[in-house]
Amino acid sequence: MALGGVLTIRATAQEGGGLDVVKVRKNFYMLAGAGGNIGVQIGSDGIVLVNTGTAASTDKVLAALKTLTDLPSRDIIKADAGADFVGGNEKLAKAGYTIFTNALGGGGGLPNGGGASILAHDSVLRKISTGKDALPNGAWPNEAFFTPRKAIRMNDEGLEIFYQPAAHTSADSFVLFRSSDVVVTGDVMDMTRFPNIDLANGGTIQGEIDALNRLIDLTIAPTPFIYKDAGTYVIPGHGRVSEQNEVVDYRDMVVLIRDVVADLAKQGKTLDQIKAARPALPYETRYGTQAGVTNAFVEAIYKSLQAKKS
Repeated sequence: MALGGVLTIRATAQEGGGLDVVKVRKNFYMLAGAGGNIGVQIGSDGIVLVNTGTAASTDKVLAALKTLTDLPSRDIIKADAGADFVGGNEKLAKAGYTIFTNALGGGGGLPNGGGASILAHDSVLRKISTGKDALPNGAWPNEAFFTPRKAIRMNDEGLEIFYQPAAHTSADSFVLFRSSDVVVTGDVMDMTRFPNIDLANGGTIQGEIDALNRLIDLTIAPTPFIYKDAGTYVIPGHGRVSEQNEVVDYRDMVVLIRDVVADLAKQGKTLDQIKAARPALPYETRYGTQAGVTNAFVEAIYKSLQAKKS
């Protein structure tokens, strides 16, 4: 058991392709081990997926879903445009069925050929459809929105998608399942490392902090000893299922390191001198164990702050 009400079930290689299947709520699961974490909501309409993992893990994801239900995937929602969140788009969409198939007597005339719908903010569509790393057409969202918030209803539950501009990248969103009380993110929150502020792809340190503050606003803290499984669960881009207090701790860590870097820069320290001062030292054993992650985070903060001045 974890977090009181979250049950982790390790699917066998034969049953679930070696992925971890984490039961978050009665009809809500997280799949871990396929790249970025995948949110899975199951109901009378079928399966709603948030993120799809890497292309190489698609067969494992399909096997894991089969251990949960025989219902088809209906909607695939994107919270991140990274390769470990969108790589499985095309194959998982083709393995599902659009919610409109029965009503229209087949999906041959639909843009996605009758497969599961892929829904994302326009920033995700632009990111994965252009440039040297562009994905095939079948992996693109066939429904894109431009507004800060998109609301839909699936499986008798309201879903809200909140676009987070200039955070980890320029293509981040949070997906809130209102009845399940679960929020699925991309790598705005990564419980395995410091945030990857990708400046080249529109990320900024202030946007990252703003996004984490928004995530805190979307969650409710648990109330011990009164309600069973109270509080909102957060499925981060990587790492374990979390609660509001862990989001607060993560946000505080980011803000503290940002403030230390800003203070050192104000003193006239160069980037190399700031790195040598190890402003992230109190958190390195928790979030900086991967090679190069700490220096990359400090450098991204420094360059983001410098860019803001210019």
